[in-house]
Amino acid sequence: MSFAEVLASARPEDDGFAVTVPESWFQGRTAYGGFSAALAFAAARRIVPDLPPLRTGVVSFVGPTAGTVRVRARLLRRGRNAAWVESRVESEAGTTVTATFCFMAAVASTLQLDLTAPPADLIPPDRAVPALTGGFAPAFASNHLEMRHALPRGAAPRAELCLWARAREGVSWPGEAGAEADPMLALVLLGDALPPAVMPLIAPTVPVSSMTWQFNLLTAAPRTSDGWWLLRSTADYAANGCASQHMQVWNSAGEPMVAGMQAIAVFG
Repeated sequence: MSFAEVLASARPEDDGFAVTVPESWFQGRTAYGGFSAALAFAAARRIVPDLPPLRTGVVSFVGPTAGTVRVRARLLRRGRNAAWVESRVESEAGTTVTATFCFMAAVASTLQLDLTAPPADLIPPDRAVPALTGGFAPAFASNHLEMRHALPRGAAPRAELCLWARAREGVSWPGEAGAEADPMLALVLLGDALPPAVMPLIAPTVPVSSMTWQFNLLTAAPRTSDGWWLLRSTADYAANGCASQHMQVWNSAGEPMVAGMQAIAVFG
């Protein structure tokens, strides 16, 4: 089931909806983090009408998201320019995901700063080789994403991953058509698609788990060509079973779309 088909199958409730998570969207024993974040984003959009563009989200992965879940949202505050919405994903075992989103309209500002240039030695997606293939690829990547290596292979492994990614079936809301009916939704759904940046430094069998993900939208109107987004994660610290990484997303033209940060648990 595509993400739009999953949402179309949801059962509406007063403060959100209930939905069954398809195993094709799993990463190990839980739903892939971007899928869970996108469910929370969908609930926020449903519960509050006429929201301005999404500008930032803070997501906590509390427990495994599987089976039938309830996705709830509530408006925390709405001001002249911004609205804050809290979402929560719950299973029979309790809360699995919490998320806080800030939606904000553009305001006049003289401040201009951009230090987010993409890597200089990028391989274009039409010449890049496939990534995350074979037995170690998680179910969600094998079933729903196309991913390709965006940088030449280095001489030694380092705590960095940089891949092109796009959804095989496109990303849209129920009833909408087109490869990119909602690029904002695509960024929430795909922005967490890379494995943790420390993976090249550890054995592939070492369990890892995302704990939190904070992302900032750098544009109110994201766009790209042919569905491709450039995803990059770079770890800057790891010790005592925890790793910290910075994350960036650009469109196919090299324009910055998302900046983020994530905390990763490493069990080995």
